[in-house]
Amino acid sequence: MRSDLEIAQDAEMLPIEQIAEKLNIKKEDLECYGKYKAKIHVSGIRKEPQGKLILVTAMNPTPAGEGKSTTTIGLGDALAKLNLKTMIALREPSLGPVMGVKGGAAGGGYAQVVPMEDINLHFTGDIHAITAANNLISAMIDNHIHQGNSLGIDPTRIVWHRCMDMNDRALRNVIVGLGGSANGQPREDRFDITVASEVMAVLCLADSAEDFKRRIARMVVAYTYEKKPVTVDDLQATGAVMVLMKDALLPNLVQTLEHTPALIHGGPFANIAHGCNSVLATKTALSLADYVVTEAGFGADLGAEKFLDIKCRSAHLDPSCVVIVATVRALKMHGGLLKNQLDQVNLEALAQGIGNLEKHIENIRKFSLPYVVCLNRFSTDSAEELAWMRSWAQKNHHPLAISEVFEKGSEGGIALAEEVLKQIKSKKTPYRPIYDVNQSLFEKIRIVCTEIYGAQKVDFSTVAKNQLKEFQKNGWDHLPICIAKTQYSLSDQPKLLGRPKEFAITIKEAKCSLGAGFIVVYAGDIMTMPGLSKDPAATKMDVVDGKTIGLF
Repeated sequence: MRSDLEIAQDAEMLPIEQIAEKLNIKKEDLECYGKYKAKIHVSGIRKEPQGKLILVTAMNPTPAGEGKSTTTIGLGDALAKLNLKTMIALREPSLGPVMGVKGGAAGGGYAQVVPMEDINLHFTGDIHAITAANNLISAMIDNHIHQGNSLGIDPTRIVWHRCMDMNDRALRNVIVGLGGSANGQPREDRFDITVASEVMAVLCLADSAEDFKRRIARMVVAYTYEKKPVTVDDLQATGAVMVLMKDALLPNLVQTLEHTPALIHGGPFANIAHGCNSVLATKTALSLADYVVTEAGFGADLGAEKFLDIKCRSAHLDPSCVVIVATVRALKMHGGLLKNQLDQVNLEALAQGIGNLEKHIENIRKFSLPYVVCLNRFSTDSAEELAWMRSWAQKNHHPLAISEVFEKGSEGGIALAEEVLKQIKSKKTPYRPIYDVNQSLFEKIRIVCTEIYGAQKVDFSTVAKNQLKEFQKNGWDHLPICIAKTQYSLSDQPKLLGRPKEFAITIKEAKCSLGAGFIVVYAGDIMTMPGLSKDPAATKMDVVDGKTIGLF
């Protein structure tokens, strides 16, 4: 089979105006970026959301790959093939993973959004705008201190970090302000990857430009010597951030290989931030289409939990169905096999690893939502293993559909689409968040750790305890919580695969994201600036005769 890039480069795309016409979007409401992508002026087209929202999530990811974005795109195409008015809402890829090892976020095989190269690289510049806005705030903090520090900012209590949209471990800990008094006051700082910036989280949770501005204004960047919070508005930086972000606030319209409309906007990681595309894009899609397929990052313990407890609660969304993506290969890895052993038929490993999937199913049920298990088929899957999965699903009354969208496009997703439509009809009551925001921060953290991850107990470091108590004192204890945790395990230990039992979660520290509207707590060792691998994907990329090669 041809590479993802070769398939995408051979695609016959429609002019973006024709994709917009399918949605009754007028030309004057488009801001075109070339022939095949455009920003939408949502104020001119958005109505009250009426469509059905379908969330695609997954079991805990493995190096074997699960295909969540591919499933999202293929399911959207399949629903459109059934003559249903459908849109897809996805996150924007970060350059860090594109140049690293994870790959892009534009799908794969014959279930892709295009133009794939543009989407995976600079796209419409949204992430670059976020980088600029984030670093403007950093520059204004250090300039304020240099110019006399009338706010009384304590340089040891600056919580705002610089950022860059690249994996670069050398920037995790830096010293700024060296070289004498003319260059500012020396202090420790660090870089986060741009998708971990609070500006990204605010972009994705804001309901309008006005809401975005209010959220930016209240972002906490530092504390004074008296331990009082300092905000972006205190720095008089809110207006300049709005200027930099004006165009980035508009959702991006593209298409799939089969010309299904897709909105791609915002891209926070789910192991660090809340892992969902923008509320603006999701609500816009729901007002334009009858069915909207979206995805949340990593497994249901991370992206789906945050989608339901943070995004849907904040935006007043009520999903109609959840698709839980699994693969035979990933299940066998959770059952103890190594990556180089996955081509072997091993029903014992499959049975051992099924516990991971079962836990994610339990979690979705706790939110009172119907679900479908999507078995994303790989060419190496044996007939015996597929039969085992069907038998397991039937025995345990789990709706299951096998997806072949990677190789067959929409045709390979019809069975999944039909099962999803069936489950949507079964929904009787609104979804239910896992906790009440009025519970204490400590209690909300315990609920997620024990109910969603399956932890036996939760330990808090002294630092985390003091930070959470300080947040409560500041009146921030009513906010949802966003737990930063490894994506590879239900626990906070990346190598503890399958469905671990009797483990403890350790909360090391906490951070207030007042603009985003949640409290971030860090479980285990989480890097907010990833590093490149020994053999990064960047080493295989080039441009030959004007054509990109090596991009997946």
